[in-house]
Amino acid sequence: MTLTSPPTAAGPPASLLRAADAASAGTYPAADRALLRIRPAVYTVRSEWDALPEWDRYLLRVHAYALVRPDVIFAHESAAALLGLPLFGHPRDVHVFDPRRARSLRFGDVAVHTSADPRTPLHLGRIRTTSVTDTVLDLVRCLPPAFGLAVADHAARAAGTTSVQLLGRATEQRTERGRRRVEWVCAHMDARAESVAESISRAVALWCGFPVPVLQREHRVGGRSYRSDLCWPAHRVIGECDGWQKYGAGGDATRAFREEKRREDTLRRAGWKVARWDYAGALQMHGLRDALTAAGLPLVHPADTARLVTLRQRRPSFEKRPGE
Repeated sequence: MTLTSPPTAAGPPASLLRAADAASAGTYPAADRALLRIRPAVYTVRSEWDALPEWDRYLLRVHAYALVRPDVIFAHESAAALLGLPLFGHPRDVHVFDPRRARSLRFGDVAVHTSADPRTPLHLGRIRTTSVTDTVLDLVRCLPPAFGLAVADHAARAAGTTSVQLLGRATEQRTERGRRRVEWVCAHMDARAESVAESISRAVALWCGFPVPVLQREHRVGGRSYRSDLCWPAHRVIGECDGWQKYGAGGDATRAFREEKRREDTLRRAGWKVARWDYAGALQMHGLRDALTAAGLPLVHPADTARLVTLRQRRPSFEKRPGE
């Protein structure tokens, strides 16, 4: 979803049923094996839930809470899910912001945040979230920096969020938590990044000690135009992070794979060396580093081992739409 005006929230990806509504119709979802309770007094169709990817299951949990608490302001990962920002792992909690409270606290799977700094909520139809800027800052402060960069890149591309806006808002806030992380992300965010995998790859390449890449460079070869994820023109090296979703399935996958192979062969004949890695190779660092080293890209500064270690802090199992 785009974050352009007028903003709308990402809708529930499956059916939701309140127990009170069912009871008024003379049915009782607790006794229906086809239904699954996803929070007290809120159910979904079990088969629909089973078919959802993890990030959409989390989005459905957020919408379920909105059914029983339509007055809340969603924050952090919950706001990100509604705004279409990247998610990493399946967050345990539904996050809300309550300016009336003196301190943050937790009720079951609901984390309630507060702040001494005033916040103007963003209205997404009948649902409210923290603003895009506040949501990005909240996530950048608490996520490992490569993932914070992916969030900021997405907001820059989809919502026009700028580093000046983020730094200005961060300066207004009293908290010092994650200040250096915010400054690093703001110095490196780029709206040209087209995927989470590309953002993380860019961060890892820099931390390994490689030169700063050019993003989405156009290559004119044989009357055709090609774009690369990452490019180092001075060294004639192109970097590509593969997400298997790009190939689709069945016959479409075969055609896409062949077209990608023809594209790569054309670039190689034009004198470019193409390094490829997958999402796991970026997260584990070695796949990306080995591919770029094999392509002849030199290391120009020492590795930033402190930031490379933060890749191990990622939430397990998956991220939202890898490779898109």
